[in-house]
Parts: sequence; structure tokens; C-alpha cells
Amino acid sequence: MIDLFAGPGGLCEGFSSVVDAAGARGFAVKVSIEKDPVAHRTLLLRAIFRSFPKGKVPSCYYDYVRGAITRDQFLAHADVKDAAEHAAKEARCAELGVIPPEEVDGWIRQAIGSQTDWVLIGGPPCQAYSLAGRSRLRRKDVKKFEADARHFLYTEYLRIIREFAPAVFVMENVKGMLNSKNAGKHIFERILADLKAPRADLSYEIRSLVVNKQDGELEPNDYVVEADDHGIPQSRHRVILFGIRSDLAAATPALAGRPERFLLRKMPKKVGVSAALAGLPPLRSRLSKEPDSQEAWIKALGEAPLKLKGWRLPLRGDIEAAMEKFAKRAEKHATFGAPFIEGDVAPGGAMPNDLQRWYLDPKLGGVLHHETRRHMRSDLHRYVFAACFAATQKYAPDLRNFPPKLLPDHVNVDEETIPFKDRFRVQMGKHPSSTVVAHIKKDGHYYIHPDPAQCRSLTVREAARLQTFPDNYFFEGTRTEQYGQVGNAVPPLLAKQIGQIILDFMTSPRRQ
Repeated sequence: MIDLFAGPGGLCEGFSSVVDAAGARGFAVKVSIEKDPVAHRTLLLRAIFRSFPKGKVPSCYYDYVRGAITRDQFLAHADVKDAAEHAAKEARCAELGVIPPEEVDGWIRQAIGSQTDWVLIGGPPCQAYSLAGRSRLRRKDVKKFEADARHFLYTEYLRIIREFAPAVFVMENVKGMLNSKNAGKHIFERILADLKAPRADLSYEIRSLVVNKQDGELEPNDYVVEADDHGIPQSRHRVILFGIRSDLAAATPALAGRPERFLLRKMPKKVGVSAALAGLPPLRSRLSKEPDSQEAWIKALGEAPLKLKGWRLPLRGDIEAAMEKFAKRAEKHATFGAPFIEGDVAPGGAMPNDLQRWYLDPKLGGVLHHETRRHMRSDLHRYVFAACFAATQKYAPDLRNFPPKLLPDHVNVDEETIPFKDRFRVQMGKHPSSTVVAHIKKDGHYYIHPDPAQCRSLTVREAARLQTFPDNYFFEGTRTEQYGQVGNAVPPLLAKQIGQIILDFMTSPRRQ
């Protein structure tokens, strides 16, 4: 397997977790390429982790992620030195489209050797395809937006296909690419046409992972995978293309005889935020732009009901009572967390057993990246209101539901159209979260914790749980950089399910 635009390794993690009937790993990551130096450090660290059998990871890895030893000490440790050297050949820090193609081709050629049945995975950067990205970039400079090279980074993916003809490819991107245009033409149509026929003597059948239709019958929306249908505690909808080299497709009877084998299965019940976050220690948030203490934080929460004065809706009484109740409960939350919190993680019956097996690692002995942000006092008032509104009304409010005194300064409650009306968004405990995106690194307003007594945005670990990264997955960099890596990733547990389908295809009987 080769992974392009790998980020912190979500696709790699999922595919590497797939095992065959004998219990052996179904995929070997030979090359993964990521341009961001910090995400690459995360990718490299996880490559070292994966080089050991499950349960056999050396204790020095845990010492490092807990902060007991430095990265240099870890990499030089006798127990991982060989694995680190191997990982450095696998995880490459390079920007596709900038680095000379010959260098990339050399890495891949050395990695795959004479293999013809191998898998290419990856998701080219999506800023130019996403709705928010298009709006922001167009607003700045239309001509610059049209010429943005990120529209065409998929051509680097295409070039590898053209050069090496993998048996299968899996390409992931945002749903916005379906209606994104460049020079008046739909980009998705061009991408599909290019991927179906990379060169005159090479063609691919591009299948959906969720809709049972033949290649020529598929509509653009048929390629959209809704992650929350497949056990991911997040409403993340992404375009995922499953490309099969035409000669292999024609030689695999199961594709036509049992096509449902190669579709993702819907789960009978969706996983909610509270189930995914179960077992993580409750934390208080912190105050920004003023001295912080537990007492000052409690006082700030106690002030929040005063912001409801003049708001004359019938539901005010219920929300005000809830705000007072949860402010009292908040007194129990003394800690704002730490990069590592020692202690047992016991989600109990609140989390499905299969998720417990996926997330938890007893050897870790605690929780990584579980530390809260600082929030301005005015935002804390909005957070506790939004969370109490959701707790009492059973739906998340938007700015149209906010009392006038809690609206941001630039918003007028009398305006017919309020821009960014979901600017402060509480996550509902019994439902999958909204999409975790890289914007979470800028502020936490879209990711308010469902528990009003904690009155805060999500920690890096909580965001990672919603993205289904195992608890022992360590993200390098500052907290802001960690948030960005989590938001840019593919959910590993979804990637594992896709990888299982790919392995099923790769090991299916072929006609001679």
C-alpha cells in the first residue's frame, strides 16, 4: 500500500488494522507521503508503533507519549532503533507537486518492486473544493481562486496511477468537490474522466462503496459515504472513490455475482457523542484574558443566567433553572486537564464493546491530549447557555435562539438573515457530532461539549475520539497543530471498514 497526502495517518491506521482469515495484517504500508512537517512527525511515530505486533509495543513508546522521555531519547532507544530507521524510509516528508516526480517515483519503485497487485490510497488537500474554502478564497480574489493549484493536486495522484497502474485505488475528498467548478466546468466530472482512463492502455472501473450500481449508472452523490451510517460518532460525509483496474475487474467474478460484498454495511444504530467520549475525565475550561482559577471560573458560570434578562420566551425558566443546576455541579470540576492524565479509563456500558476494543489500550495508563482551552468570559456564558438549551429543549440552538445579551457584538437580533447562525454549536450527546474539520484549531465555538457543567469546547482527545483515533495515537506539535491534524484526517475506523472491502476484493478468486 502507498499513501499520498497522508496527513497524520488516518487512512494508514485503518488499512493497517485489517487482518486476514489467519489473523495476519492484510496491508503493509510501504510509502506514506505528507508535506506538513508536524503531521509527518505524527505519521513517522505511528509507523514505528505499527511495526510491532499488537500488544508488543515497547514500553519506551508509552514513556515518550506520557512525557517521561524526549523524542530523541525515544528514537535512539535500543528497542525501537531499527523500527525507527525502517519508518523513516516509509513515512516521507515531501510536498507532492513541488518535489521532483523522479524522486517520488524512486521511493515507490523501490517499495513495490515487481508487485502489480498493490493499493494506492489518499486524499488530495480539499480547501479549494470545500464550501467554506471556496467562499473564502473567491471572496479574496476570484482570479487567484480559479488558478489555485489545489484544484489540481489530484493530478499528482493521477500521475502515480498513470506511472505505476495500481490494482486498486481509494481516493477521498470533501463532498463539496461534487459541485465545485473551475473555469465554468465541474471539477468532479473531469476527475472521474481522468481516473477512468489515465492513459490510452490503462483504464479503471470506479465504484461506489455504498450504492449497488454499475460504473456507468452511478450519479455523483452515489460516491458519498456518510460516516455516521457506519459506526462513526460523527456526521462526516465524504466522497470516496473505489477504483479497480479494468483487467482485474473483468477477471473477478464476485464483482458481478455478489457485488454487495464490496459495499460498506450500515450499522443498525448510530453512535452518539456521549458514547464516544465515555470514560474520559470531566474537565473545567479556563478563563482567557483575565486571571484564571477554579473560583473565578465558577463565578463566571454563576453570572450566565443574568444574561437572560429581558429575554421573554416561555422556555427561559427551564433554561435558567438548568444553568443554575449545572453551575452547582461545575464546582466538582477542579482540573483543566493535561497533556497526559494518569489513571484508568473505564467507559463501562456507556460505550459499545467494539468501540472499547478499538479505542482503549490498558498499557497507556491514562489519557493523552486531554487539556482544555481558555475561553473569554462572554463565550463561557454562551457555552453554558447553548448546552443548557440543548439539555432542556433536546436540540442544539443557533444564534436565532440566543437571548439578545448573549449575541456576539457584530450580530443584530433584528436582522432577517444572521450570518454564521451556527457560530456557537453544542454537540448533542445522543447523536453523532457535526463534522470535525481543521477549523477546530482556530476556536472551539462549533464544538461545545454536551455537558453544561464542563462549559467548554472539546479537547484534542475528544475530537480524536469523534474521529475514531485509538487512545494511544499521539499527535505531535502544539495543541493548535494537534487539532488541525485531527480535523484533516480520515476516520481510521471507517478506513478499516473500507480496507476490509479492499482486502476482500484483492483476495477474491480470479479467472485465468
